Amino acid sequence: MPDFTLECQHPGLVCGVDEAGRGPLAGPVVAAAVVLDRHRLPAVLRDGLDDSKALKPARREVLFASLQDTPAARLGIAVVEAAEIDRLNVLGATLLAMARAVGALGDPAPTLALVDGNRPPALACPVRCVIKGDAKSLSIAAASIAAKVTRDRLMVDLDARYPGFGWARNMGYGTAEHLAALQTLGPTPQHRRSFAPVRAALGRSESDVGVGTVA
Repeated sequence: MPDFTLECQHPGLVCGVDEAGRGPLAGPVVAAAVVLDRHRLPAVLRDGLDDSKALKPARREVLFASLQDTPAARLGIAVVEAAEIDRLNVLGATLLAMARAVGALGDPAPTLALVDGNRPPALACPVRCVIKGDAKSLSIAAASIAAKVTRDRLMVDLDARYPGFGWARNMGYGTAEHLAALQTLGPTPQHRRSFAPVRAALGRSESDVGVGTVA
């Protein structure tokens, strides 16, 4: 379970940073940065925060609401849309989202960022990359939950705008349902055109693309 061991190794203000949505064929990348006050953090968060992938959706929602409600947490969230992912590539878009999320924290700015993974975003403060950090650091775990819940909500909204792809269930990942819909409906403006299955669908004639291209 994550704890404050990494945070306690730094005397200044530490934020945890994580992202959601690097792998899907559609939708944005979302990053979150979270500063936790370890002296005031409620027990429900101290004992409940974990890697978002290890939690059920309903539990993630409860923890995200608690993060938003408590004065012991400060959140910054950033969204990078599909068109920008195509322009930058998904890694560049992810690092940009992380930088924007840290910037969204406002003042006082963190003096260290604990970032999940092995690629550091360009930040004004020092960065420490932590492999599987969402299972080690409470701050990163909080960021992973904030990013995941935010992105899932966005994909549910997009599912209502672009029906047929099953995004409320698959969150834009390349499931059999999603890939089949790409063939019959064609790509939407929310699809990442730099990803191979979407490029393949775009290779068909415009007359075959269908309603999926409607904004």
